[in-house]
Amino acid sequence: MASPLPLQGSITALVTPFRDGKVDEGAFRALVQRQIAAGTHGLVPCGTTGESATLTTAEHVRVVEICVEVTQGRVPVVAGAGANETGKAVELVRAAQAAGADAALVVTPYYNKPSQEGLFRHYAAIADGCDLPVVIYDVPGRTGVTLAVDTVARIAALPSMIGIKDATGDLGKASQMRQACGEGFILISGDDPTALGYLAHGGRGCISVSSNVAPEACAAFQNACLAGDYATAREWQGRLIALHGALFLDNSPAPTKFALASLGLCSEEVRLPLAPCAEKARPAVLEAMRLAGVTA
Repeated sequence: MASPLPLQGSITALVTPFRDGKVDEGAFRALVQRQIAAGTHGLVPCGTTGESATLTTAEHVRVVEICVEVTQGRVPVVAGAGANETGKAVELVRAAQAAGADAALVVTPYYNKPSQEGLFRHYAAIADGCDLPVVIYDVPGRTGVTLAVDTVARIAALPSMIGIKDATGDLGKASQMRQACGEGFILISGDDPTALGYLAHGGRGCISVSSNVAPEACAAFQNACLAGDYATAREWQGRLIALHGALFLDNSPAPTKFALASLGLCSEEVRLPLAPCAEKARPAVLEAMRLAGVTA
């Protein structure tokens, strides 16, 4: 399905800030405003980086509502809506639509490791049960399963399926999917370090963790890529590559929240079973922020 959305560029996988065990709505509003002011092209609340696995359904819906409310249509909001039970995923997609999101991001079911046919039927049921545009999400490092190219092509032919967040790190797969799904199907990287190569293969942007911390630099990088100015893009990549690595020196999003806390933007609090960023990782995060031009 060709996308009706201008979904491209630097799309931030937003953290969900907590304070004393609860969602810090004020901090979240400020983070959304900061992203838009920095030139970010789109926002993803309640994705992996937003600790969606530990949010209650009520919290999940509220975070999406706040993001839509603050954004006011200035950039697309692609709400995380994945679950490893198909009925729950349908429920979350419908809730995202009711909240006013522009699209939903639906991860492949995790833990139960469905077959390729099961994966197709999962997304087919979502297409049948909802009419909100859907970006499918392939992240085998977290889910234990990956989408084959021919399965992606089958899903792409379903109503409402507009694109994929590809966090496999397999650059060749991007070209294969572009050929199999057609130019109208949006290919979005879900892996900051390899996003430069992914865009060269036909991707249109990146759902980024690093853009939480360095939104201006990530937006400038993506703008250069979209303009075909890969010389400038490589310069930005050089500034950002250390940050891309440092934010995964401990379980994500703990290092990202530590970075944001060092900027005074939110608490570094994460929810169990995650723990705060390890002390040994913190100096590298701060140095990577300096190299990226991010200072308090």
